[in-house]
Amino acid sequence: MRASLLANGPRGRVEHSPLPDFCGLPALFALFVVGALTVTVMWLARDERNWSAYSVSMLFVTWMVLVVAVALCKLRPLLQRLPGRTPYVGVWLLIVLIVLAASTAAHWFDGSLEMQLIKASMGVFVRDNVVIAALLGAAMLRYFYVLAQWQARLAAVTRAQVEALQARIRPHFLFNSMNTVAALIHVDPAAAERTVEDLSELFRAALGQHDTADGTLGEELALIERYLAIEQLRFGTRLRVQRELDDLPPDFPLPRLLLQPLVENAIRHGIQPLLGGGEVTLRGRRDGADVHIEITNPLPASPAAPGNGHGLDSVRQRIAYRYGPRAGVQAGAQGDRFVVQLHLPGQSS
Repeated sequence: MRASLLANGPRGRVEHSPLPDFCGLPALFALFVVGALTVTVMWLARDERNWSAYSVSMLFVTWMVLVVAVALCKLRPLLQRLPGRTPYVGVWLLIVLIVLAASTAAHWFDGSLEMQLIKASMGVFVRDNVVIAALLGAAMLRYFYVLAQWQARLAAVTRAQVEALQARIRPHFLFNSMNTVAALIHVDPAAAERTVEDLSELFRAALGQHDTADGTLGEELALIERYLAIEQLRFGTRLRVQRELDDLPPDFPLPRLLLQPLVENAIRHGIQPLLGGGEVTLRGRRDGADVHIEITNPLPASPAAPGNGHGLDSVRQRIAYRYGPRAGVQAGAQGDRFVVQLHLPGQSS
């Protein structure tokens, strides 16, 4: 179950809400399941099982869960203003008070209408329901609290990975790029100027000029084009790039610097070791709201310098954190090429 524990703070910073989104389907589903399981277990524990009593109990619990869910959904903004862990205490007290009021009203209506659906006295009926609600409410809120702490730790690790990626510029790429600029200054000043502009954009992205919030697929592809322009000057005809990206939506939300390291790895491990160079292929297609991206490079005869593993693991973690379990990354050799395939679910997922 995935509770909505994240909200956008100032400057795109991610902040963690102390409470789950009770208006969302996961929390509502959890409340109904816990209520239904409680009624079923209590009914199975009885010596005499009455289907009529089970049906009435299930109807009562369903109605009560619905009231609790609506109340928590509407009052969540107020409860979140409480300091520390007191929002959980507020939710627990609210659940207990709603069950107390609902149980009292149900017993009163049963007696007034003489339906005789509730056999226990009002005191016993209300007491039992309140105790059960207090115990189950505490257990569920403990689960939500642990889930929030896990989400907070995961977000901190992910932010640290993004910041480390943004702060990392490979020295060999920097030195090679500066040497390329120095060689072009006297031969082709215009090309040297374009290279400096491309390099400055790469540095601006890598050194954290932008915040760590999502960018767009169009921005990432533009950054890749600047990187490829620099590498094209260095490798010349050894580097050939095939692009099949016209079908991709440019406004698709994408974590910054997600694809550029994969293209950099493709050139470093697939083109650089080959005397004759090779072709890097960038393909993309949309499948409804989803996006599929493929990056391939030739495999050299001798193993390249290690480094693909850590980069791919980082990409997998960032994609899983941003897009959820439906996202995926597959990487491996296919014939004489190394292929990285990304499946990114869209907003509707």
